[in-house]
Formats: sequence, C-alpha cells, structure tokens
Amino acid sequence: MTAPIDFRAFRIHNDAAGYRGGIETMNTEALSAGEVLVKVAYSSVNYKDALAGTGKGKILRQYPLNGGIDAAGVVVASTDPHFKEGDNVLCTGSGLSETRDGGYGEYIRLASSWTIHLPQGLSLRESMILGTAGFTAALGLLRMQDNHQKPALGPIAVTGASGGVGMLAIDIFSRAGYEVHAISGKAAEFDMLRDLGASECIDRHQLTFSSKPMDSARFGGAFDNVGGAMLAGLLPLIVPYGNIANCGNAGGIAFDSTVMPFIIRGVSLLGIASAGTARDQRDQVWQHLASDWKPRHLDRIATREVTLEQLPDVFDRMLAGDSFGRTLVRVGNV
Repeated sequence: MTAPIDFRAFRIHNDAAGYRGGIETMNTEALSAGEVLVKVAYSSVNYKDALAGTGKGKILRQYPLNGGIDAAGVVVASTDPHFKEGDNVLCTGSGLSETRDGGYGEYIRLASSWTIHLPQGLSLRESMILGTAGFTAALGLLRMQDNHQKPALGPIAVTGASGGVGMLAIDIFSRAGYEVHAISGKAAEFDMLRDLGASECIDRHQLTFSSKPMDSARFGGAFDNVGGAMLAGLLPLIVPYGNIANCGNAGGIAFDSTVMPFIIRGVSLLGIASAGTARDQRDQVWQHLASDWKPRHLDRIATREVTLEQLPDVFDRMLAGDSFGRTLVRVGNV
C-alpha cells in the first residue's frame, strides 16, 4: 500500500465526552481494514446518515467511525488484483458507517468483496446521486420482477414520493415501462414528480383507506418507503399476484392488516434490505442502473450539493422533514 496520507473526515465519536461528529484530520493508517484504498470524490446524505451523524438513531456499532454509507472515487492502492490504481469504484451500505469507516472522508479503505467497479454509463457523480437510495429503489424493482411483476398488472404506487428514494423510484420504474402513481404529502412538488415520470399524484393528506380487509384493486403493485398505516392501507388495493416492496418505516414499524390479500389475491410483501445485498444481486442492480433503468433526471433529483463542513445543517433539516430530493456530498477532487 502507499505511504500514510493525512486527510479530512467527518468522524463520529461516542465516549466519555459524549456523542459528537465533526471534521477532523486523520491518517489513512487509522482507517478500517480492507484491500482497496480509495480517494473519495463523492458521497451522499441518506436518512440513515442523518441519524448516525446526530446520534438520534443507533446506527454505528462501534466508535469512532467516519460517517457516510455511500462512497465513490478512484483507487489509490490495492492488494486485490481485481482492482488497480486509477480504477473508478463505488460502495454502498456493506457496513459503511456501521462497523467500518464510511464515505465522509477524503480517503476510505474498502473490502474488495463489497467494492463495485463503476459501470460503464455512470459517472462517479451520478453514482452518488443514486447511492443507497437509487440502489434500494432498483433492488425493489428487481425483486418485484423476479416475483413476476409486470407493467400489464397495472400502476405502481410509490409512497414517500418526494424523498430521495421515492423520486428515484418514480424515475426508475417509469424508465422500466411501468405506470407510476406517486403518493406524497408535499402537493407543492407534484409538478416535479410528474416531470420525473409519475402519471398521477395522490396527496397523502387526502388519501383515505377502507377498513375492509379487501377492497377494489387499484394498483398493480407498490414500492413503499413508509410502512405503518400506509402499508396496511395499500395491501387490500393490490391486484392478484401483485407485489409490494417495502424498504422504509417513516410511518412506523408496525402495521395492522389481515391475511386476506395474501390468501385471496396472492399478493406478496417483499422486504428490501439494501445494506447486506448479496454480491451477485448488487452487481446486477448496478448494471441496470447504468443502462436500461438509468434515471433520466438525475441532475434534477440532486437538489443540493454540499461539502463535509455543511453536513450538520443537512442532517438537522432532513430529520426535521425539510428535505426534498437527493443531497450530494462533494468530498474531494479526483
């Protein structure tokens, strides 16, 4: 490996002095172990990053660590022959900012087993506009299609549609040939959601669900960021053999439903756990994101670009519900 390098990072501590995160200078020798040393160009801000950076969620399993569950950059050195100096690479999830240093540092050391060569068709910047959010949306589509979801079954409801995951899901599912109905509590953003590919926008505040265990089928399937009552309300509205892919719990971790949609219509509820996705599926998803599922409006979805120093303000705004689209983090020049 190369000689030790000093660099800046947004590092999170939890010790006798309390929980805190901020910019520090550290050395590459202090980074988590791994075969691939990367100079980071971009990261992104996900809800999980805001929880980790503020301590309002139990995300990190050890301390101190650099924040950021996403990273993209250029290989500086590698002990794995599959990665060479100058290769463009990315990594999402895979323990970043949980059990190992994440992407909020000018350098990161990655395990080669979770490092992805940047697919042809994506730039480093585009890969981090996508990041965990885009990967999660595309993984949801992959799992739904593996379970026989087809455009002919009807429109896909996307909940939490004005968030980063939801906006990318609209673009990805519509690019893949699906009609998309966006559900959001931010009616002022409906024009934007239509521009991304939603054929119909539904105001969450005006949406009412029946108390019946089964109701008239309205959606071919759903990509759900919300959980809770939203998930319970959607289940009776899915057509026979449609799928709901759930990846979030903004509306709560519990939901009250019945088995009727499952045993009468054959509806499937699919869990989307992006952080630990198997390598073969991970590669497959990124190839889709660089080609036939690549969102057409990435620059519009990236509504903000910030530096490491600006992260605390971004975290606070995101946790307060004052965020829209994706926030890109410019980490370094490569």
